[in-house]
Amino acid sequence: MFEHFPNLVIFAHRGDLAHAPENTLPSFQQALQKGADGVELDAKLTADGHVIVIHDPTLDRTTDGKGRVAASTLEVIRKLDAGTWFNEKFAGTKVPLLEEVFETVGRDKMINIELTNYASPRDGLVLKVSELIKRHNNQSQILFSSLFPSNLKIAAQTLPAVPRGLLAMPGLVGLWARSFGFMFGDYQALHPHISNASREQVQRAHRLKRRVHVWTANTPEEIVRLKGWGVDGIFTDDPQTAVRALERSG
Repeated sequence: MFEHFPNLVIFAHRGDLAHAPENTLPSFQQALQKGADGVELDAKLTADGHVIVIHDPTLDRTTDGKGRVAASTLEVIRKLDAGTWFNEKFAGTKVPLLEEVFETVGRDKMINIELTNYASPRDGLVLKVSELIKRHNNQSQILFSSLFPSNLKIAAQTLPAVPRGLLAMPGLVGLWARSFGFMFGDYQALHPHISNASREQVQRAHRLKRRVHVWTANTPEEIVRLKGWGVDGIFTDDPQTAVRALERSG
């Protein structure tokens, strides 16, 4: 899937997070208009089994609702405002279904789906997401990622052709994932935090014929440095800044 994209892929982290309410259709649309090669999003299940796009396990921060996502039905969630908290001009923005993102993002762009059922790992999220991808027949634009190897193992069984990236938390918490977990796992990419990214890490991954996608790079200096190290992709909150930094760096 990566052969059709630049050597350094720009993923818009939750969309144009710096300038729009995260994980919403306007955020994804803005990111692509500003030159991102793809978007990154967070998938979760509602109480009645629908796949929606929202980062937190609760509704409190990014909507005018309250409570756990997993305890709320789609009908309840769709009545919420997911834009006003960011800026009044986004009033009325809804929490999107994953299917709506598929319909909004052109097939010439990548979609990194982070499988974020971290509070409910046995809820069947991966299977539901895989069903939607099969229905839309857009396997060629999808990249899975997760902190949970178990999620990526299920994804490998259900959609073996879709590449998988192992997310690594910063610091000691993510050490296993960045080392033994990644080297001996069935992954096509490592997704380390920028605080733990290094030239040596990139070289090790490349020797394994795997990619490195770093999160989250937001300044021109960070982006140019990562490019110099040979990373294969970055996640950024500000895709326009990333695009311009790469253009200026040649």
